[in-house]
Amino acid sequence: MEDNKPWALISEVGDQGYIEEVTDILEQHFHIICHKDFLQNSLVHGPKIQAILMWNTLPAAKPSLLSLLPSLKVVASGGAGIDHLDVPYIASLGVKVTNTPGVVSDATADIAMGLLLASARRIVEGHLIAVDPNITCLPLKLMGVEVTGSTLGIIGMGHIGYKIAQRGKGFDMKILYHNRNRRSFEDEQAVGASYRENMDDLLKESDFVMMAVNLTPETTDLISHRELSLMKPTATLVNISRGLVVDQDALVKALKSGGICAAALDVTHPEPLPRDHPLLCLPNVLITPHVGTNTIATTRKMVLKMVDNAVAVLNGQVIPNEVKPN
Repeated sequence: MEDNKPWALISEVGDQGYIEEVTDILEQHFHIICHKDFLQNSLVHGPKIQAILMWNTLPAAKPSLLSLLPSLKVVASGGAGIDHLDVPYIASLGVKVTNTPGVVSDATADIAMGLLLASARRIVEGHLIAVDPNITCLPLKLMGVEVTGSTLGIIGMGHIGYKIAQRGKGFDMKILYHNRNRRSFEDEQAVGASYRENMDDLLKESDFVMMAVNLTPETTDLISHRELSLMKPTATLVNISRGLVVDQDALVKALKSGGICAAALDVTHPEPLPRDHPLLCLPNVLITPHVGTNTIATTRKMVLKMVDNAVAVLNGQVIPNEVKPN
């Protein structure tokens, strides 16, 4: 049985690759080879590889790599986003593409609310004061923004956006949402959400604007100078989608001028930002390093789903999460 396992190409284990805690899942179903080892002798390894198990967008499915893999059947990507994949090109080679929606939603929604709360209540700033060895008297003027009873506007009410709405309801927030397609009456009622067909109306009404859209040509720079100017000067922008959804130059200007109160970002463009980027210097900005799915439990669920997708392709079975070209 061991010798019958198919071969899969991965980025690496550790650093920018897979954590050690999930390698058992990979090795149960595949012989795995790291990209660096593969490149040492691609002529020998290339014909054996039937699957790319892509983590953190790596190994990148570029034509230069794909041309070395004549037996490739599937590119199984971890995560819901597919903006790093040229799906039509990969499909033209007869190769299937899969992703892992659903299993990432809870962890991503958790980080979304964590960012919102940390920004609103100035938690990081408070921590730095509390551990400062020079502090002898705690300040009483570290005032935050009330979350309970405030208005949360969610742009992108897919699976993750809906999970965020569920969490917002737990804080007695008024939930507004904008989406390409309106959710069912039952979905809206369950979280107390009100639909805003015009995104401008949501921007004007919200105390917290939450970006939860997929990155597409239509959503690139979805939030720019005009949109930020519509937001309340007391409002906070939270982005857990993709960095390119927000025009960062416009965001810097709005934050510096007082056009909006604050921003909390789990995503930027690029990642990481250049060390001299102005967003890194602003006191009203909170940034985390794209850790929306970074829990052991969710990572294992993602890898299990990646493997299930890849095995289904190789066995000619129904593919649970196939991404088809538009």
